[in-house]
Amino acid sequence: MKKPTKVIPKFKNEKEERSFWEGNDAADYFDLSKAVRVTMPNLKPTTASISLRLSQSFLENIKLQANKLDVPYQSLMKIWLAEKLEEVTK
Repeated sequence: MKKPTKVIPKFKNEKEERSFWEGNDAADYFDLSKAVRVTMPNLKPTTASISLRLSQSFLENIKLQANKLDVPYQSLMKIWLAEKLEEVTK
C-alpha cells in the first residue's frame, strides 16, 4: 500500500471540500494501512416503502395471525420475509 504523499488543503466550506474529494484519491492523502474498522451500532438501516398486491382474504389471514401474536401485521410480514430469506440463503 502506498504512503500518503500529499497534504490536505484547507477548505472554505463543505461544498469546496466535497468537490475536492470527488476528484482526488484519499489514498494520496491518508495511510490506509493504518485505517481502523469502525462499527456504528446505533445506526438504523435505510428502509424503502413498497407496494404489494395481496388478495383481501390473504391479507385478512395475515392480520388475524398478527393479532394472535400481538404484533403489527406489517412487522409480522417483515419477520416472515426475513426468516424465509435466511432459510433460502443458507
